[in-house]
This record gives sequence, structure tokens and C-alpha cells, in this order.
Amino acid sequence: MTKAIVVHETGGPEVLRWEDRDPGRPGPGQILVRQTAVGLNFIDVYFRTGVYAAPKFPYVPGGEGAGVVEAVGEGVSDIAAGDRVAYCGASGTYAEAIVIDAAIAVPVPDAIDDATAASIMLKGMTAEYLLRRTFPVGPETVLLFHAAAGGVGLLAGQWAKHLGATVIGTAGSPEKCELARRHGYDHVIDYSNEDFVARVREITEGRGCDVVYDSVGKDTFPASLDCLRRRGLWASFGQSSGKLPPMDVSILSQKGSLFATRPTLFSYNVTREDLLASADALFDVVSSGAVKPLIGQRFKLSDAAEAHRALEGRRTIGATVLEV
Repeated sequence: MTKAIVVHETGGPEVLRWEDRDPGRPGPGQILVRQTAVGLNFIDVYFRTGVYAAPKFPYVPGGEGAGVVEAVGEGVSDIAAGDRVAYCGASGTYAEAIVIDAAIAVPVPDAIDDATAASIMLKGMTAEYLLRRTFPVGPETVLLFHAAAGGVGLLAGQWAKHLGATVIGTAGSPEKCELARRHGYDHVIDYSNEDFVARVREITEGRGCDVVYDSVGKDTFPASLDCLRRRGLWASFGQSSGKLPPMDVSILSQKGSLFATRPTLFSYNVTREDLLASADALFDVVSSGAVKPLIGQRFKLSDAAEAHRALEGRRTIGATVLEV
């Protein structure tokens, strides 16, 4: 028997309970992984609080992690016991051991430790698809990335700079603004005391940005649209401040024939080939040193409730890892 964090009802961090949980044995196409590190993401809060419909109760939260394969099921040929793997898109990763589909696991290069791998799977591949596929960023690109000091933001800032873009970010304190500057951002706007629309217009000399990446939601809408050039793209990929209000699509024409998308990682990494290509691109930029992941906080897995309190209270920087 192993331990896991189990949720029996929606609510605050106190509903995250440390309980016995049998991970089971791998069936056909599955692997059993003894976890070493688990990534924490804001989507875990959405499920816990009921913003997103949770799995059937009781459930184990979490969607990404890393560890060592202990057993493989029938038909698994490209992964063996003893392999180091990382994964996202699983269900129930807040656990000491977990059975997952082999198709979502990727091999971890020797140059990347387990904690780093667990912290960057969801955030790093999100940065990958946003910067390379939602809007192909290059030397001519001027972009705005909200929550620049967050887990995705710190990775995206470095990666976008590596691609040659002019990178503008927003953050909520002088300390977070300075952190973002150290992670690739050319300009960082403190939204707690600055009008980010006015500052973007000033920085871009009135042109606006080619693309705005927005994971904040309610607090940055519709102002994000006013940061775009004509026919620019608004990529809304999260809602950490709350749900967006219903949007009249005509607002896009009124503000310059804008484009809008609500992308998700799992719509981009549909096939195993997509997944491996995304993970390879991520591991390559990290291994090269072009992108340096920041693990700002580490908690014991059994202290997941405290980790959630820190995340919701915006008391985190970079990625947060739950250590097993």
C-alpha cells in the first residue's frame, strides 16, 4: 500500500487529504511509476474548487510528474522497468506510485533531474506550443505575456528571447518584475501600479503587440485586446483571476479585426508523435541552457494543502514541486 492525496469533495486546500491508496498494477499499454517528484499547476486548483468539473469523487489530483518505471504492462515495448520518465495528462499524480498509459510518458535525458522534469512538463510544453505553434514567434515578433513571473511565464520569457522576439511581460510586484527581467523579458510592467495598456502602447510606439498570451482571465479582459496591433492574436490559455465574462465576438472587429483563440496543450499534443516532438524541443532548450527552469518552492507531497495555499495566495515564483 502506498500513500496519495485524496479529494472527497470540492472546497479549500483542507480537502486535500493524505491517505492510503493502492496504485494497482499496469494493464495492457500501461506502466507503473514510482514517483519522485510531482508538478503543481493552477488547473489542480480549478478542479479542487469546482471551477472545472472534477473527476468522480473520491479522486487523486494532479496531472504531471516524474519517476522510475517499476513495471510494464502487456504490449509496452519502448519503455522498460528502471527507465526514468516524465509525463503530463495523467490523472492522479499526487501519489507515491501511479499507473499511467505508456503513451503519455516520455524518456528523461540524463542532463535533466526528476524535479526539473516534473516541474516543466505541463508548463514547458505549454510554452512550446504557444510560442512555436499557436503563434510562431521569431525575431520580428513583439509579444505580451501576462503573469511573467509565473511558472509558464518564466519559461516562455527565456524561450521567446531565445527565438529573437521583443518580450514584454506583466507582473504584480517590483520583486516579480525584477525576476521576470532576469528571465528574458525586455520590458516588465507592474500591473499593481501601472496601466499596462498605456505602457504597451508607449513601449511599441503606438503599434501594439503581434500576440498577447493571457492566462489571467477576468482581470486582464478586455484590456488585453487593446494591447494588440490590427489583426493581432489574443491567446487566452487560462483564467487564474476568474472566469471570463461572455464575449460578443463583434468586439474583435471593433478593436482591429483581431484573432482570438482558447488553446489547450492536449489539443496540440494529440498524437504520440506530437508529444515526443514537443518534449524533445523542451528538453533541448533546457539542456542547452537557453531556458533555465526556476523551481521557486518545494513541498512534501503530504503538504500539498500548504502548496495550494501558497499558489492561490500568489506567494509562489516559478514552478512548485511536490517531492515524494
